Amino acid sequence: MIARYSRPEMTKIWSEESRFGNWLTVELAATDALARAGIVPAEAAAALKERARFSIPRIHELEADLRHDVLAFTTAVAENVGPEARWLHYGLTSTDVVDTAQALALLQASSLIRAGIERLREVLRMRAIEFQHTPAIGRTHGVHAEPTTFGMKLLLWYAEMGRNLRRFNAAAEDMRVGKLSGAVGTFGHLKPEHEAAIVHSLGLEAASVSTQILQRDRHAAYISTLAVLCSSLDKIATEIRHLQRTEVREAEEFFSAKQKGSSAMPHKRNPITAEQISGLARVVRGNAQVALENVALWHERDISHSSAERVILPDTTILADYLLDKTATMIEKLLVYPQRMLKNLELTGGLVFSGQLLLELAEAGMSREDAYRKVQGHAMNAWQNELSFRDLIAADPEISTKLPPEKLAAAFDYTRQLRNIDIVFERVLAEG
Repeated sequence: MIARYSRPEMTKIWSEESRFGNWLTVELAATDALARAGIVPAEAAAALKERARFSIPRIHELEADLRHDVLAFTTAVAENVGPEARWLHYGLTSTDVVDTAQALALLQASSLIRAGIERLREVLRMRAIEFQHTPAIGRTHGVHAEPTTFGMKLLLWYAEMGRNLRRFNAAAEDMRVGKLSGAVGTFGHLKPEHEAAIVHSLGLEAASVSTQILQRDRHAAYISTLAVLCSSLDKIATEIRHLQRTEVREAEEFFSAKQKGSSAMPHKRNPITAEQISGLARVVRGNAQVALENVALWHERDISHSSAERVILPDTTILADYLLDKTATMIEKLLVYPQRMLKNLELTGGLVFSGQLLLELAEAGMSREDAYRKVQGHAMNAWQNELSFRDLIAADPEISTKLPPEKLAAAFDYTRQLRNIDIVFERVLAEG
């Protein structure tokens, strides 16, 4: 992923230095475990631990001739060790090292992503409580529906991110596995107990069964889970983009004193962060398709997945980390305009209370069909002629005989429709 959309800590995990470092970690863990099992001489394991190191330029130089990255790596390491290097990579095949080392990288990446989800959840929780009772108009199909609160929007996102966290933890745990079962998964050279000892020393679990590789349904589930996560971030960003439109202007991204919105129009304050989140979420969703394509491989292994994973695993985790940070910061600094929300709520002269009025008339004895006809007739008149729905209703004698003034006022009181907000908050926040 390009530097523009990368954060240093996550980028470091996918650097060449870290990749080869993880390979060496797996190799030395294998040598150490095999030494404890009496297979590798103890002095050879000690020599490897002391002298094993690598030079990235040398690995590249060797790979240019060998056309095999793991062999280039082991050769480069062996050059620094001496005769004991014959015990390096003993009993292993390349993918034993690559897949297990990749699990270590994903373990580190998952830790950062998890922290990002938790930070965003906390920001959403705090701001949801801040605007718990801030009335706003709810919209369905983009059209005014019934009153809600701005805190309810934030609470909804908080709950969704809780589900994302649970899904992510499950997917990350499913990736916390290594394998050292050989060329076709039959332990032709090592034993299952050797594999278990090696991967446990690395903080991983052993796959119960594998071929030459870990099966890619794990990776597909992991990347797909990140795609769902980033789709939730896209959902949040899309809402902010709508709320920032000039005609709505209920909330907007923070805009610093030195910031410029347009090279041609000095007045512009554009939702550039939200648009960036929406755009990059599309990349993550596209990567999920690639991960799904990687599940079906030939027989006990081919390498059609390998080249694709060199792109999608770093890029997807880097983008997830970046987008979580961007979204949390956007929400944390979001400018919110309660007065504009109230103005928009009252924009249609009470049209949004048509549902409550319908119920009041039915309760007062009018048939539902007659009540609907009456209320809709006044609503369409108010909509088409820009009249006050509230005034039209008050002037209708048939409605007045059914609803005294205090009942009519209650039908147009948004606090009635928001009376259960606290219960919803208690229910969601109790879930944690």
